[in-house]
Amino acid sequence: MQLETYISDLLYRYDCVTVPEFGAFLTRRVSAKIHESTHTFYPPKKALSFNEQLQQNDGLLANYIAEVEKIPYTTALNKISKQIKSIKSYLVEGETIQFKNIGELVLNADGKIQFDPSSHINYLTDAFGLSHFSSSDITREVYKETVEVIEETAPITLTPEKRSNRNWLKYAATAVILLGLGGFGAVTYYNNTIENHNQLAQEQANEQLDAKVQEATFIISPLPAATLSVEKQSGNYHIVAGAFRVEANSEKKVNQLRAQGFKARQIGANRYGLHEVVYGSFETRAEAQTELFKIRKEHNRDAWLLIKKLK
Repeated sequence: MQLETYISDLLYRYDCVTVPEFGAFLTRRVSAKIHESTHTFYPPKKALSFNEQLQQNDGLLANYIAEVEKIPYTTALNKISKQIKSIKSYLVEGETIQFKNIGELVLNADGKIQFDPSSHINYLTDAFGLSHFSSSDITREVYKETVEVIEETAPITLTPEKRSNRNWLKYAATAVILLGLGGFGAVTYYNNTIENHNQLAQEQANEQLDAKVQEATFIISPLPAATLSVEKQSGNYHIVAGAFRVEANSEKKVNQLRAQGFKARQIGANRYGLHEVVYGSFETRAEAQTELFKIRKEHNRDAWLLIKKLK
């Protein structure tokens, strides 16, 4: 019976495996670490130790052996006892007992079992497939910038009238700067608001349509021939009908919506690489919101509003 094989199997799942009348193999989690001198990265692991004081049978090892070998529990317990007696006799004679993938056992000068754990295996299942690796030292260069300070030494003489005009100009310049900053801040806030709206709407639509995108094919019943006059649309407010990974599917969707009376069109691919199809575009947000409410009620509750300036 290969006792160390059964112990090794259980160490993956348990923090303590007790061998009756011998001792217990214990594990504790050790975090990932970096060796500063060798620049070696070590993944997290279970560190092994041995406690000779824990010898009381908890049934874990015997039950596992009985299950694997299809033998009664008492038979498994007797097999463990016989092998432990053999191991102890070898230890008393000064020999080193090696448990594969676990470590080496030997008696010290005081007659106590000394355990040297093996470093060839990691019993932490969370770190499965991870191994240590070394990284070359990173050399950073620091560049110093030389700054030349230019001092103006030519004195400037101002009359009281000119000084007064200069003060007026100074206040006027300050007002212009403040107005400019205010306008820039307003434009930035408006652009950020639009970007946040589009991003939120896009994420919500992607969550609802993600499953549909992968298999986005449409079966269109034969339609009578018709001549459609599509006027050029303008406006920055668009009602999105769907986004498709395959461009051909977006073209089918456009034809389907036009047959239903919408001024549908493609507006290109978004940043996710999906081809967007819209019901129509509008000059004002109020017009778009009114049409969006109607479309959600009568045609597609997943439609959403995109604010975007098309090229």
